[in-house]
Amino acid sequence: MSGVRAIVGFSRTVSDLSVTEAFYRDGLGFVRIAPPEPVPAAQAEVMGLTDRRATQLRMQLGAQTVTFLVLDPPGAPYPADPAATDAFFQHLAIPVRDMAAAMAQLARLAPTPISRGGPQRLPASTGSVTAYKFRDPDGHPLELIVFPGGPPAARWRDAPGLFLGIDHSAITVTGLDATLAFLTGSLGLTVAARGLNQGPEQARLDGLEDPQVDVIALEPPASEPHVELLHYRRPPVIARGRGAGPGDRAATRYVFSAADLPGLSRRLRASGLAPQASADGSTVYCAGPDGHGFLFVPA
Repeated sequence: MSGVRAIVGFSRTVSDLSVTEAFYRDGLGFVRIAPPEPVPAAQAEVMGLTDRRATQLRMQLGAQTVTFLVLDPPGAPYPADPAATDAFFQHLAIPVRDMAAAMAQLARLAPTPISRGGPQRLPASTGSVTAYKFRDPDGHPLELIVFPGGPPAARWRDAPGLFLGIDHSAITVTGLDATLAFLTGSLGLTVAARGLNQGPEQARLDGLEDPQVDVIALEPPASEPHVELLHYRRPPVIARGRGAGPGDRAATRYVFSAADLPGLSRRLRASGLAPQASADGSTVYCAGPDGHGFLFVPA
């Protein structure tokens, strides 16, 4: 099989590692895995960063890892006045044990809100979750979420702490069919759930006027964390920033493990994409149909 096995991490480009570390540590309970270090050569190669000084900081929340990259010289800044309907939008969703306690800890850092009016409880028709969206110091979106019950709540029941881990990462897409074909056909993910979210609670959560959004969850064979697609029927997705490169501040990447990287590269090329493989064959990078980044490492 040349598909992927699991999401083994996430990667974000930022402007200042010390500012980022303080925010994720003090506001969200992340812990540092190791001191800042050079980005591995194979990863820098496939992401087109060999002509810059690329430094990374790896941090962990529960069992999930996020790697933050800073570049010298830097790429494009995070676009001004970002919205959930930007084609480059990608959030990390963090389940919490107690929303009030999580909000109180986060409030000390005064992050920029996306949601209006605090945490929102969505209707039963769209899962009854309570969620709140906001931005980190660079503008990257994040979401706190409480699951009311069922398999999602059971998945996190035994996780320690207030901030439990990373449940999924959601991307806004313009072409739903093309992205689904990429994720299910080329990568081998499975559609686990789909719904249509709308109404005043969704509007306040997303910071938008009268949104109507397809929400589709897709799972790799190892189902934690998973991918979520956000396809806005209204308001329309804004194409600016589409295809932000790995060096640009708006970029967030999924990091997948795969057993057969050469076979995966062939499948990606056959689907019309342009994967970049390292000279030693250990790493592959590919931009998806809407430009979101996917980094593949050996399983």
